Amino acid sequence: MEYKDYYQILGISKTADADTLKKAYKKLARKYHPDVSKETNAEEKFKDVGEAYDVLKDPEKRAQYDRFGSNYQHGQSFNPPPGAEGADFGSFFDNMFASGGGFGGFGGGQPQFPAAKDIQARLKISLEDAFNGTTKSIRRPKATGKTGELTVKIPAGISSGKKIRLAGQGETGRGGDTADLYLEITILPHSHYRLEGKDIYLDLPLSPWEAALGEKVTVPTLAGKINLAIPAGAQSGKKMRLKGRGLPGKTPGDQFVVLQIITPPADTDDAKALYEKMAETMDFDPRSGLNSL
Repeated sequence: MEYKDYYQILGISKTADADTLKKAYKKLARKYHPDVSKETNAEEKFKDVGEAYDVLKDPEKRAQYDRFGSNYQHGQSFNPPPGAEGADFGSFFDNMFASGGGFGGFGGGQPQFPAAKDIQARLKISLEDAFNGTTKSIRRPKATGKTGELTVKIPAGISSGKKIRLAGQGETGRGGDTADLYLEITILPHSHYRLEGKDIYLDLPLSPWEAALGEKVTVPTLAGKINLAIPAGAQSGKKMRLKGRGLPGKTPGDQFVVLQIITPPADTDDAKALYEKMAETMDFDPRSGLNSL
């Protein structure tokens, strides 16, 4: 067994108190965590840091380590110091590396304490919130093992399926390291608008005369109302594009206005007479294209 200087691994003195020890561990655990670290040999260093902390945070283990390990330098084979031949070194290492203490067999040096896990959760927001951006207070998911509320900033232009990362707000591991919380955004359906990617669709009702003669009409958008010129002879299903009025972003989406001609009911004598007059006056067959079938 090669001696490891746990104090040197954590960058602390032998007189460091518990708070100093914990702060040093958390800093290094974040630095070398294999999921995020770009350091060379990050996984090996992460394990060494966890091993050192697991021993030094326990007063009994730390006392044994100081007693039996302080006479040896890093890299030397572990042998009992002069006059200590009768010491029970087996018991010392059994205590240090017992499975209950967080480590597996001594030879492998592989830490067995559970690492903190990232937590995945869903956050439902309105289309208006996705368009404008907002700040929300949410309850911490139970899986994090924490209580209270979190403040989440929703960026303008976020789309469904995107994730917001809240660093350090996930599960806390046995060693004190913390993982992250990821909130997957779901944009709720809207009563008038439809969202497709970053584009927004709106069905715009028109009267027959507005469609036939052309008209300027007021159209709602998430950024405010605008006036839209409907061309004469417009047909149901025609799409009119409002550039850049979809979800904002580096490349913003568009809003598409889908024209829908609504026929007034013939529910009065005058209305019925007007329709009869139109039928007599207009030479119009809406099914002329089907006559060849």
